[in-house]
Amino acid sequence: MGSGKEGEEKQSRCVWVHGPIIVGAGPSGLAASACLSEHGVPSLILEKSDCIASLWQIRTYDRLKLHLPKQFCELPLYGFPEDFPKYPTKQQFISYMESYASHFSIRPRFKQEVQTAYFDPSCELWKVQTKDFEYISRWLIVATGENAEPVIPEILGIERFRGRVVHTSVYKSGSDFRNQRVLVVGCGNSGMEVSLDLCRYNAKPHMVVRNTVHVLSREMFGLSTFGVAMALLKWLPLRLVDKFLLLVANFTLGKTEHLGLRRPKTGPIELKNATGKTPVLDVGALSQIRSGKIKVMEGVREITRNGAKFVDGKEKEFDSIIFATGYKSNVPSWLKSGDFFTPDGGMPKTPFPNGWNGGDGLYAVGFTRRGLLGTAFDAAKIAGDIAQQWRTLKDKSNLCNTHCILRRSPWQKNNHLLKERERERNRC
Repeated sequence: MGSGKEGEEKQSRCVWVHGPIIVGAGPSGLAASACLSEHGVPSLILEKSDCIASLWQIRTYDRLKLHLPKQFCELPLYGFPEDFPKYPTKQQFISYMESYASHFSIRPRFKQEVQTAYFDPSCELWKVQTKDFEYISRWLIVATGENAEPVIPEILGIERFRGRVVHTSVYKSGSDFRNQRVLVVGCGNSGMEVSLDLCRYNAKPHMVVRNTVHVLSREMFGLSTFGVAMALLKWLPLRLVDKFLLLVANFTLGKTEHLGLRRPKTGPIELKNATGKTPVLDVGALSQIRSGKIKVMEGVREITRNGAKFVDGKEKEFDSIIFATGYKSNVPSWLKSGDFFTPDGGMPKTPFPNGWNGGDGLYAVGFTRRGLLGTAFDAAKIAGDIAQQWRTLKDKSNLCNTHCILRRSPWQKNNHLLKERERERNRC
């Protein structure tokens, strides 16, 4: 009796998904689902949190805006509202995501964190295990993206620090650090913007710059720097465009080396494409660095009880530490089949533009290191590929059903022939 009941319960928790299983309800997962629906292919999104676009809703600071103009951040088949500003706010982008999901009738299954996913070669199906269910499908689309988990570097002595230690994933506003001395570890877009936000609440940010960094103006001569770069790349070689961007940056922002911000030898776009390291698009932090309100520090040697010691021998006291050290993919922690993703970084081994198809029904969307433009490219490619398979399977199924009817219902076939003969006689 007991084993029978357990078997029924196990069977009831096994879910067959007719279309692809999509892991992640962020922009990438929504884009893939929308493109599939445009081809008439159903899909099921599994999301570990209780909302769509959880990175934006839960893990971003209040003053965040899109760094690029909205036309470069649209998802496929459905654009931003016309009355949205050039650089939408965090809340406006979340509103856009919610409208997008509603428009395409996308209804993810929330609180379904994927524990394991593997390909079963015996039946050529993907099996995706959550705490409550096992989902089975011919296709698996990984849409958890490049920014699934916060990166917190190991720094000697961090456990000794008596103040507050947070990652930017839980940072909301500088109001929580009013009048404090704050060590900001990281100098990317997040590190720069958090430092700028802290200044508005009379905090004293000290930003750690461990490596080289490109700082560009968000706009040049009233035009989006990114937009200008994309337009030039249609006509000029990448390295020539990089040289132009740096020439304009030096003209508009001035040299940054004397501020402690050394530029890489590789150009900003080439570096972004090769490593995923995004250039900083300045929205005001550079002027605060020049004025001395944001202090630039070299690498941290160790953390003390009351502050930090730096590689240049300086030592300072701090009230709080904020890690603006970015995010990473979490794919290796749950995807247990194939070698499509790198085991350390969790990124597709095949670079853009061919990193969307992993074979055996495995796909990746949003791992291009090219933002939402890359996401849109992946989603369209994946949907087209799966739709072709879907139509083939559907045609085979219809053919099989037709054969079954003819074999199982000879009376229907004979009756059809009798009616045809009767119609012929009536015509005569």
